Amino acid sequence: MGNVVLVHGAWSDGSIWQEVIGDLHDRGHRPLAVQLPMSSLADDIAWTRRHIDALDGPVTVVGHSYGGTVISGAALEHPRVGSLVFVAGYAPDEGETIPMLSDKGTEMPGRAAIRFGPDGWSTVDPEMFGDALAHDLPPRLARTLAVVQKPTHGACLTAPALPGAWHDLPCGYVLSTQDRILDPGLQRWFALRAGAVVTELPSSHLSPLSHHEAVATAITSMLRDEPLTG
Repeated sequence: MGNVVLVHGAWSDGSIWQEVIGDLHDRGHRPLAVQLPMSSLADDIAWTRRHIDALDGPVTVVGHSYGGTVISGAALEHPRVGSLVFVAGYAPDEGETIPMLSDKGTEMPGRAAIRFGPDGWSTVDPEMFGDALAHDLPPRLARTLAVVQKPTHGACLTAPALPGAWHDLPCGYVLSTQDRILDPGLQRWFALRAGAVVTELPSSHLSPLSHHEAVATAITSMLRDEPLTG
């Protein structure tokens, strides 16, 4: 049995992993989904580390989208973390921010759907949510995801990242080739820089829902019997 901590991205919550959780349970593993506060990167990292600390034995930590930034910080020098998996996720290095990295890739049409309020909180326009993030999901599900999305504070996105834990840990990367918000070419660059084992899926940004079995397989392939440090 392996421990897996699942970290969602911006404008989402832990339910993004609902199908992956079932797949991991069916394969005899112990998944734990984090509900990030989305108030700052530091808060999200601290909350994720708390979940890692709650488990006994080695842990594989998985991050979707912005959650990749969170897991790379949360896993840094953590004695229980044995591997990382980025799912259409950012894999930053020290000092890098989400906007800085996004600007390295192609301008994606889905970014036009992001709305920032004067108080710093952001959402995705519900009318554009499906096309931007979930074009390969049933329309009814995409509408539901748009309605229940969790606002994300700009402080999460603009805070400089900590040194990347991917420097010291084996990594997997699940690449969404039909992503409309995070450039697939940039995803490939993240994976190459991290030396990750790559799984390519013909998926929208929300591959944990549209290709959950393949995502679960990519995760289980990275499970380790022992953490690398400690």
